[in-house]
Formats: sequence, structure tokens, C-alpha cells
Amino acid sequence: MAKNKFNPQWMHMHLTDPYVRQAQAKGYRSRAAFKLLGIHEKDKLIKPGMTVVDLGSAPGSWSQVVREILSVKGPGESGKRVHGRILALDILPMEPIADVDFLEGDFREDEVAKALADRLGGEKVDLVLSDMAPNLSGVESADSARIAHVCELALEFALAHLKPEGALLVKAFQGSGYSQLVELFKRHFVTVSPRKPPASRAQSSETFCWAAGSNPAEGQGGLGLFGPGPLKNPAGMPFNAQWPGKIQLRKPMPGHRIKAIHR
Repeated sequence: MAKNKFNPQWMHMHLTDPYVRQAQAKGYRSRAAFKLLGIHEKDKLIKPGMTVVDLGSAPGSWSQVVREILSVKGPGESGKRVHGRILALDILPMEPIADVDFLEGDFREDEVAKALADRLGGEKVDLVLSDMAPNLSGVESADSARIAHVCELALEFALAHLKPEGALLVKAFQGSGYSQLVELFKRHFVTVSPRKPPASRAQSSETFCWAAGSNPAEGQGGLGLFGPGPLKNPAGMPFNAQWPGKIQLRKPMPGHRIKAIHR
């Protein structure tokens, strides 16, 4: 079902969605907050003291959830405060969130990647989150490649910055190329598992891939973009004129909804 603000069926589903109502009541910027909360409830992936990077963070609901979980009352402290670090990055602007260090830009570009690395200051990351999604064309073969590419970008960043015991959570979609993507993750992580939180609509092909513990046999050299070696597209070809490296990334927003993505 195509989704946009002029589609009465989608508008009815959106306005009657219990997670939309809960998000509004709790002050979350989108219902996506409950997807991360649902996964966290199962895996306890966020813990106070962690350094967390939120890729594709706008409008900010995942960063809000991370901040909530990292906010605890320490020994001798009079109130809760954030124990840990939150770095968020998006190609789109994001309204400020207290204690969240936001960088606007495309992290495939050298200057943005360097700016993010500078903010980390050489510190390794405990958890990388990615709710990124590409603009889709409606052509299944092309869209599968775009989705795989976005997931590989998140994997590439994680391999360059995660601690050996760190974890990665990425949005993915069931369909062509999904099994190959899972196999790619399994080559680099000890544990790889799919997650379908209750807030992810049943009719959606959306799923999440949770990966933890780097695979010593593979090491952490990266796939090419943030480490040695040429980055390749999902077909195994280096990026060139035949395979455009510039794929516009965005988080689906009301008014810009696209078929096959159901937030």
C-alpha cells in the first residue's frame, strides 16, 4: 500500500495506530521509538555507561529512547543524569535533544566521516543503531540493492568503530537480497538474529538485524569505506559510473511515504 498524507486508508491507519497515540502521549517524535523499545525489552542492548551511535537519527525518537535508558541515578547523585555518550547523525536536520551530540551530514562523505571520528576522539563504540532507509523506486531489483547498500554502510561503520564485544542493530527488509545480507553479517559477528518488534506492522516486510560480538576470524578491518579496500555494491562490483555510489538516504516521513516501508 502506497503511503502518503493524501491516502485516506493510510491516514486512518496512522491516526488509529496505538503506537502513534502512545508516542504522542510520551513525547516521542515518532512511533519508531517503540520498535527500539520492543527490541531492547528482549535483548537489553542498551546499558548505562555505553557509547551509542544513532545513524539516520532524524526525527530523533531512537535517540530519545537511548537517552531515557542511559539516564540513571548514580551513587551519591541527587537525580538522574545520562551515564554514557550518544552521538547521532543524519543527512536531514534534527531538532536538538539534551545530551545528544548531533551531526548533520552524509557519513559516506570524507569530511562527515572525519567529523564523526573526531567527535569520538578515538573512543570505540558499544552500540551502533541504524534506522536508515533509502528512497525507493518501486522496482524490486533496484530497491533491494539500495536497501542492501544502506545496511552495508551501517555494517561498514560498525566494523570501523565498534568494540570487539559491541553490537549493531539495523533496519532491513525481507525479500530479494535479505539472506545474502544476513550471511554477510554472519561473517563479521558471532551472533546474528532477526528481530520483529510488536510495533513493526505485521503487513510490512520491515525487519531488524541484530548482530553482536565481532568474529575474530574476520577481524575489524572494515569493508572499504571506513577501512582498507574498495567498497563494493551488493553485486560485488566496485562503485563506478555503472553503479551510482550516491544513493539518497532518508527516514520515511509523513508526506514522503513510499511503498514497502511501513513505519
